[in-house]
Amino acid sequence: MGSVHSYTTAKGEKRYRIAYRRPDNKQTNERGFKRKRDAELRLAEVEISKIRGEFVNHRDGNVTLDMLGSDWLNTKKAVVKPSSFLSFSTAWKVHVQPKWGARKVASIRHSEVQAWVSELTTAKSATVVLRAHGILASILDAAVRDQRIVKNVARGISLPKKKAKGKPYLTHAQVEQLAAVASKPTIVRFLAYTGLRWGEMAGLHVEHVDTKKRRVNIRQNAVTVGSKIEVGTPKTHEARTVPYPAFLDEEIAALIKGKGARNILFGDGEHYMPLPRTKSGWFSRAVERCIAADTERADKAVKRGEVPPPIVPRVTPHDLRHTAASLAISAGANVKAVQRMLGHASAAMTLDTYADLFDDDLDDVAAALDRARSNVVNPLSGADDEK
Repeated sequence: MGSVHSYTTAKGEKRYRIAYRRPDNKQTNERGFKRKRDAELRLAEVEISKIRGEFVNHRDGNVTLDMLGSDWLNTKKAVVKPSSFLSFSTAWKVHVQPKWGARKVASIRHSEVQAWVSELTTAKSATVVLRAHGILASILDAAVRDQRIVKNVARGISLPKKKAKGKPYLTHAQVEQLAAVASKPTIVRFLAYTGLRWGEMAGLHVEHVDTKKRRVNIRQNAVTVGSKIEVGTPKTHEARTVPYPAFLDEEIAALIKGKGARNILFGDGEHYMPLPRTKSGWFSRAVERCIAADTERADKAVKRGEVPPPIVPRVTPHDLRHTAASLAISAGANVKAVQRMLGHASAAMTLDTYADLFDDDLDDVAAALDRARSNVVNPLSGADDEK
């Protein structure tokens, strides 16, 4: 148990202080109580909070968010992918640190956090706002666990919702159209029919390709992070094997020709290929050429009073992953096969991501059940119809 003691200030005024042991068994005290009753009430509050596991040392709450933020970033750097760390670091420097860095964590109020989120929402996308808020909330979670503050005031905030964006899917013809005008057609076809992430494709070495079984073994990725390429494990940290179709045999053979087993499959064999620039890269230029050609054909069709042909959607290299899922499902692949191809953590994740692609399966199931029943209940109906 703690104790209450009186003392005299330099001005000769009587004050009270309380002495007690913290949960870590360190002796501490709090001073400045004008009335003994106030000191006793504070001591009782401390003892009850220790019993409930809710003890907070008010001095520890005086640490600034800047100090805790640095520790949080260092922890994240050790456990997340370089690309993820870059997004965390950027959000911290641009949005969180300027607003909250100098503030003592115990001084931050729920209403202030809500006002900050609301203001940020008017100028930034939901993704940016959610990431910035998530960083602040995560740092304050750590402060709660370290018993610097009683509760996290960044929780229970009204947050913006991400707008669901439809995924662009290319048809077989559109994939070939894009490949035909791209400076790197093999990459377009390879991504569209394997579903690999760019980093997974860029990280392939010749030794990772089994040309007899038409398989590529995903063992690492080479991700573009800022101006650098970071080589590490795949996104899910799990290796997997992905098939590729036979029509890619010649193009894969051309990639391998003249290279050793340890050489990089795509590119010059020595340097990992960076992700194409968003607007001025070779991939974007190829997409824009397709859109321009399709738009011209559509305009001419409208003038002739005909139904205009579809226009190639504005896709990114990552969108070809969605195309691969679409083409595989339309070819009859089941959800488990698609999950393994894409490297999703679970079949549920695949279903959630591509629920729209599996809608047609419901109609197919109903039609299949109808045919199966007819074959059993009325097996001669077909023969009767022919008479």
